[in-house]
Amino acid sequence: MTSRGAGTAFSRKNYRLSTEPEKSKVTGIVNSRLLNDYLHRVFTNADGNQPAAAYRKHLTFQNLQEHLERLLAEENGSEDSRDQVAEGRLGPSTVVLDHTSGFEGLLLVDDDLLGVIGHSNFGSIRATTCVYKGKWIYEVLISSQGLMQIGWCTLNCRFNQEEGVGDTPDSYAYDGNRVRKWNVTTTNYGKSWAAGDIVSCLIDLDEGTIAFCLNGISLGTAFDNITRGAGMAYFPAISLSFKESVAFNFGSRPLRYPVEGYRPLQDPPVADLVKARKLLGYLKNVIHIGIDVTEGKLVEKDTSMWQLQGEPTVLITLAHIFNYFSPLMCKVYLVEDVLMTFLLSILERGGAVDAHPLIQQLLDLMWLLMEEYEVHECLKQLLMSLLRAYRFSPIIPDLGLQIHYLRLTIAVLKHEKSRKYLLSNVLFDVLRSVVFFYIKSPLRVEEAGLQELIPTTWWPNRFTKEGKESKEVKEESAEERLRRRAYERGCQRLKKRIEVVEGLQVQILKLLLNNKDRGGGEASRYIFLNKFRKFLQENASNRGNLTVLCPPEYMVCFLHRLIAALRFFWDGHKAKMPAALSSEEAYIPPQLFYNGKVDYFDLQRLGGLLSHLKKTLKDDLAAKANVLIDPAELQAVTMDDLDEDEESATSAAQSQRPSAALAIGGALARPGWLSSPTLGRANRFLSTAAVSLMNPRRPLGTLEKIKVRTLSVEQRTEEDIEGSHGNEGLLLGRPPEEPDQSITENSLLEILDGIVMMYNLSVHQQLGKMVGVSDDVNEYAMALKDTEEKISRCPKRRRDIHEELLKSQKVFSEKLNHLSRRLAWINVTIYSKEKMQDIYWLLRVCIRTIEHGDRTGSLFAFMPEFYLSVAMNSYSALKNYFSPVNSMEELPGYEETLMRLAAILAKHFADSRIVGTDIRDSLMQALASYVCYPHSLRAVERIPEEQRISMMKNLLAPYEQRPWAQTNWILVRLWRGCGFGYRYTRLPHLLKTKPEDASLPSLQKPCPSTLLQRHMADLLRSDRDLAPSFLNSVLNQLNWAFSEFIGMIQEIQQAAERLERNFVDSRQLKVCATCFDLSVSLLRVLEMTVTLAPEIFLDWNRPSSELLLRRLAQLLNQVLNRVTAERNLFDRVVNLRLPGLESVDHYPILVAVTGILVRLLVDTDVQGAERATAVLLADPCFQLRSIQYLLGHAEPLALAAAAPATDKRHFSLHTYTEYISAEELAKVDKMLSHLSEESKQAAATTLPTSEEDLCPICYAHPISAIFRPCSHKSCKACINQHLMNNKDCFFCKATITGVDDFTKPPSS
Repeated sequence: MTSRGAGTAFSRKNYRLSTEPEKSKVTGIVNSRLLNDYLHRVFTNADGNQPAAAYRKHLTFQNLQEHLERLLAEENGSEDSRDQVAEGRLGPSTVVLDHTSGFEGLLLVDDDLLGVIGHSNFGSIRATTCVYKGKWIYEVLISSQGLMQIGWCTLNCRFNQEEGVGDTPDSYAYDGNRVRKWNVTTTNYGKSWAAGDIVSCLIDLDEGTIAFCLNGISLGTAFDNITRGAGMAYFPAISLSFKESVAFNFGSRPLRYPVEGYRPLQDPPVADLVKARKLLGYLKNVIHIGIDVTEGKLVEKDTSMWQLQGEPTVLITLAHIFNYFSPLMCKVYLVEDVLMTFLLSILERGGAVDAHPLIQQLLDLMWLLMEEYEVHECLKQLLMSLLRAYRFSPIIPDLGLQIHYLRLTIAVLKHEKSRKYLLSNVLFDVLRSVVFFYIKSPLRVEEAGLQELIPTTWWPNRFTKEGKESKEVKEESAEERLRRRAYERGCQRLKKRIEVVEGLQVQILKLLLNNKDRGGGEASRYIFLNKFRKFLQENASNRGNLTVLCPPEYMVCFLHRLIAALRFFWDGHKAKMPAALSSEEAYIPPQLFYNGKVDYFDLQRLGGLLSHLKKTLKDDLAAKANVLIDPAELQAVTMDDLDEDEESATSAAQSQRPSAALAIGGALARPGWLSSPTLGRANRFLSTAAVSLMNPRRPLGTLEKIKVRTLSVEQRTEEDIEGSHGNEGLLLGRPPEEPDQSITENSLLEILDGIVMMYNLSVHQQLGKMVGVSDDVNEYAMALKDTEEKISRCPKRRRDIHEELLKSQKVFSEKLNHLSRRLAWINVTIYSKEKMQDIYWLLRVCIRTIEHGDRTGSLFAFMPEFYLSVAMNSYSALKNYFSPVNSMEELPGYEETLMRLAAILAKHFADSRIVGTDIRDSLMQALASYVCYPHSLRAVERIPEEQRISMMKNLLAPYEQRPWAQTNWILVRLWRGCGFGYRYTRLPHLLKTKPEDASLPSLQKPCPSTLLQRHMADLLRSDRDLAPSFLNSVLNQLNWAFSEFIGMIQEIQQAAERLERNFVDSRQLKVCATCFDLSVSLLRVLEMTVTLAPEIFLDWNRPSSELLLRRLAQLLNQVLNRVTAERNLFDRVVNLRLPGLESVDHYPILVAVTGILVRLLVDTDVQGAERATAVLLADPCFQLRSIQYLLGHAEPLALAAAAPATDKRHFSLHTYTEYISAEELAKVDKMLSHLSEESKQAAATTLPTSEEDLCPICYAHPISAIFRPCSHKSCKACINQHLMNNKDCFFCKATITGVDDFTKPPSS
């Protein structure tokens, strides 16, 4: 291409404009008079006036270029002076952050040197240019709302990891996180900032003042009389804590909020700006003016419907304009100030985006008349400016600014060639385009206009002082009803406005998911798929690298918009292909998980690592799915090899850089999400501790690459995904269990799979986080109600108290007004009914996917773990996070979904195909939570009987070699409400304390399941091996848990008795309380077993019954003796009332033991009671006093000793009449009298036993068994218990082959 403006001939693209006179008569070019008029109308003077026809030069295409150059040069002479170095400023004319010497701490700086992320405690950095005279301004785009100090400093300021900008004498800062200003000392100033705000920093060195603005609103003068004079020049500077991030605008882009009289630190490109505006004016003239060839005159045209229509005159005119306009459109400032403003003005007339084809025509022109690299740069800068403008626009009531920028984004993306270029090279590679799908939540509701939109506030007032929902629902007063309805109307108004934005965001995704635009290459959807997968990979593989992760609040919005777009295309395909499934029946077929067509990175599968599964299940893959594994793939790469690869790659990369360079991390492969708000370029890692960091043990350079050992998504084509001519694409390897039917387009299946992965990565976590606002509303509502009650009770004479209470009331009311409006916003954007339906749809997708995968047998192991996680978490979110606003019961098919999820939990919590301990624990916890709530417990009862029995059998497996606490908790929940004194929700002694979250599973009302209890009883009775092994493990764990508990309270008591001040470790207290809770729950499971199947202990025809009964009696006596002894260790620790040991009390453990004893001694037949009594009394630890303690009968000696302490109350079950029925108390009385009588008789008939005849193991019972072959002796109880776990002789370690009864010969 010839140089621009040189000579009279030039060529661009394929157009050649010649000076030869005969070429001017080319067909289609109008006559010279009309052409002259046309060109003079298009290319007007700077003032817009045209000279009279007689005085103006005759214009043709031969002299147009010269005329155009003269017009463009007219005003540039006067502007040249502006390019001189401005007085009052020192430093480079292009202002950036000083990444060579002007920083302290560890920082990540964007490649454009304008964005920065804190990477240490409190890093600081300044700009390269300073000012000493005049009025100056720069802007800071806040990307995260944490701890930062932004302002000005001098070269002499010395910062460190604790002191930053504003902490030294000659530095001044504003901190919107703590709402303060800093200059050595600090005072309140300004307003709180939020992510998406813009802070303007102003310095007036003539007056000596510094001020700040937030989103264009002045916060007032922050500092006056600042130090000035010789040697005093101020640099823009910032200090920010770990993970906080901002982007600076010193003037490289138009300031969003310019202030009159203040200049940006970097001068705007004035000459180029004048040129660009003139050229844009000429372009507008071309669009406005039409040529009527038949009439031979110029006509005004409707600009909105302008089309090129192949008119050579117009085309050549435009080619001359674009010859000068194109290079200007590669500059950031001009794209934002000139082009974007012009395109936005086209859309300002309203109407649908389709009603403005002019933008499409202009984009066609750009691709036609600009060099390809120029179009690429121009589009990239345009999208970057749009994204920045969208993210940093303040929230206004009608969301007009956000709508404005989204409409232009849609208009640009509607252009096929532009869309494909942006998708391939910009949207996911250079920009963080997920920002387009985010609607930020306003922290300052006044500025967002929510007061006008929701003038009346309301909040639920149904809480008692303990924080629980009051049982008796009070009738709503007429005033409250009016307020609630007005609030709901305001919420509806807000919802309608937000839905407009959401609709536009979905439109963007529909454009990106278009699979019909195959003109000129691959369809948009397949480009999007590859980029989307890479986006997921970065977020899945960089959990520790926060700069690469997409913030969870963006993910939530992206997920909902993507679901809407996906279902649109899914149901569209169903309309064309009736045989396909509708989106309501969507699921992921199991072959996606093992055929290698979709990359799951290194995510864990249910059966372990993919490389392991390929080895162990290769035969199943070949037989069931006809998938053959390449032997080369089975060469496992060890993690050590990977680490070595990474280290060598990093050290090689570092050795190539100059050692003095501080860019230790090198060019990151992807953007830092937290730094520059929209840009996604490489980052530099800055550190003042460069020497120690040059060779870190785990090199920071590991951020540079992500190792993927499966197929490369970049190489896939449409055919690879959709398949063709017998090639099934993504669905290769269909197992025989999978129906041979069309589901939908394969590409949509992969997007759906990505949506499920997104939910698992961070969406669920964010949904839980945002519930905090609702909790805050409840807390403030309780505080306000409490204050109002105090005001009503306050005596009139205490005016001082009354005034303080009124102040508190005002504060709480204002806070509630603010929070209720903010909550309205959150409920609309995050917890609305439509969002709930999206999550419910996702839950059903996961359930269907798991069900289909389960049918494939061993191949189920290939399913990624996150499918099970999302099924559990999405149900939890629907139940716990959406419930205050929307009820889950109203969802279609809710009961069936609940039952299907219950079946999945019941089947897979003990599934041998699932090997990951974390996912197994999660399944167990989900099942434990499921049985705590009546509606979900009924769902468990509705699953097929065979599955219920299988679940109970798995729950009754021995507790050794597996995590048993959750299993035990499930059994306890199935029993709670049936046991002795076991109908409580909270323990009696905790009723007066503040409760925990009432939605916790442990605080639900008892809802026992008699159906599942019946299954448990049948299994224990029918399976002779199951009962002994299960009960033996329960007794072992009870022995361990209670012994640990006693050992810990001894340590706690010793620490409490020391004279010096000391603190017991809170973790130790927590472990101690956990051991106590475990002991109680294990006792309740024993009570449940004794009640449901007493014959396991009392039918001595069963081989292990007597042994189990003896062990049970032994443990019960130990527990009773430890807990009931007067002034014992247990008593003393309970009376300390230590925080963390709240659950430790007499009641829970004693009623559990009492329940077992009552069942064995009272609620049984005569023979069973006799056996149980005999075993209990025969145990050497038995003390009748312990039984008497239960009813408050203290020993006479103890009473005499305790006579002075008359206020000491003895424990007695009689004091808990609300928890223990009269019938239950009567049974305890009967048991006590029975044991009293029996113990007297036993004492009278018991003959003394010589020491030689006692069992040498326990020294409690007479010798009654002899071992074979070694002939050692013991009592039956000891040897039977020993043989349950070990076959070696207790004494000589010989293998015991048999045990015979032993009776001492009378002669001896």
